[in-house]
Amino acid sequence: MTISAAQDDLLVLNGIDVGTGDYLTPRLALADVAGALRGDPSPPPGLRELRRRRKDDEEHYGVVYGRDPQDLASVGWGVVVPSGLDPAVLEALDPLLRLREEQAGDLFRRLELRPGEDKDDLLARHGMGPSVADPRKVPYYLLLLGSPVQVPFDVQYQLGVSYAVGRVDLKDPEACAAYAATVVAGERGLDVPAATSARRLHLFATRHPGDTPTALSASHLVEPLHGELREAARAWDVGTDVGAGATRGRLEELLTGPDAPDLLFTAGHGIGGRGAGRDLAGALLCQDWPGPLAARGPLDETQYLAGHHLPADAPVRPRVVFSFACFGAGTPSVSEYPGGPDGAGELATTGFTARLPQRLLGAPAGGALAFVGHVDRAWSCSFLWKGLDAQVTPFQSTLLALMDGARLGSAMESLTSRYAEIATELTRRMEGLRTYGKRIDDADLVGLWTATHDARAHVVLGDPAVRVAPRGSAGLAVG
Repeated sequence: MTISAAQDDLLVLNGIDVGTGDYLTPRLALADVAGALRGDPSPPPGLRELRRRRKDDEEHYGVVYGRDPQDLASVGWGVVVPSGLDPAVLEALDPLLRLREEQAGDLFRRLELRPGEDKDDLLARHGMGPSVADPRKVPYYLLLLGSPVQVPFDVQYQLGVSYAVGRVDLKDPEACAAYAATVVAGERGLDVPAATSARRLHLFATRHPGDTPTALSASHLVEPLHGELREAARAWDVGTDVGAGATRGRLEELLTGPDAPDLLFTAGHGIGGRGAGRDLAGALLCQDWPGPLAARGPLDETQYLAGHHLPADAPVRPRVVFSFACFGAGTPSVSEYPGGPDGAGELATTGFTARLPQRLLGAPAGGALAFVGHVDRAWSCSFLWKGLDAQVTPFQSTLLALMDGARLGSAMESLTSRYAEIATELTRRMEGLRTYGKRIDDADLVGLWTATHDARAHVVLGDPAVRVAPRGSAGLAVG
């Protein structure tokens, strides 16, 4: 879900209801949202670590000084296993676990998450408090296994402040086995000399007539990213489909066609509502939808891409898919949006991982290495800031690091740093209000709150140690 200021201080929110074709949330008065936030003075979870992160570790990527975050033997790799996980899942993932143990050596760990434990409990049992990652105790790269019922999204968010965290939650052990095979083959394949053709990044963004959220994400996120990345990564071919070309058929080609890119970034509406349930929540709405100015009615299946639309026998070709869309990675049991309705309707009594990324990672014929997306809503404050031009640096940095061969979890550090910076600023302003009565205007309060929760909700599905390319592959233009 994106959010932007409109006429008369109204907030225009993204996310389309599959049953009505209307926005999932009506336009809201900015003052009403600000009032709800002022009534809840609680600080962001994990505030100590956010403040520590903001102050201390910009230079060493969340891990103690002197460690190389690209070398698993230096920073470690661990798997977090909840109590009661189906043993068949561990068996299916065994080739991946053996590969990472081979690479991490003595810094490979298997950590158990006990019932009812939070992030602090897990780390404390291994001698870690709020700190940069110390791989001698807890590895920097952590792969969570299981659903958000078994390992809550909050655990993933809070571990992600200091650690490079991903999750494998696929439909069955067979999908887990397919994913493990994909990662092992992809890792081994990086040691093989590449073909002469350039690697490819593709940016895909809808822009519907009369639709403020997609107008913003197309013009203030995707188009600036295209220019920046094309200029910086000279060794890559950077292409786009924005607006008219961003159809469902085109998105299917970009995922399964012979000319699919190595890295795919999408921006647009995710779908939800009571008619969506678990199968459709977070499916990607494409340009085939005529937009909010057209006659309203239920969405047609030809207008969006869901997991079940992809042929079972078709390999998924992009190595990593990064999707800016509400509920793209999953739906929480309780939305963090103040007073906002639940995006997946009555079925979200427990959190769940979205079906589309599950299908992309667990494809029987070979899938993606990882999916990056939002749990809950996505907001345009990810790339807009009051009084400034488009702010795409965290996205640019993440994508550029991937293009240059960085491991995904370390590439995500620029987004995590932004979360720490904004969350601590929000807390500082709220403390000033409570303690000294310092005024916060409605726009600043809502902007900081939404930016904090947006940055927090970026998650990795898949192994956070995967790579798209060998080191130095971007052909970086310096200066």
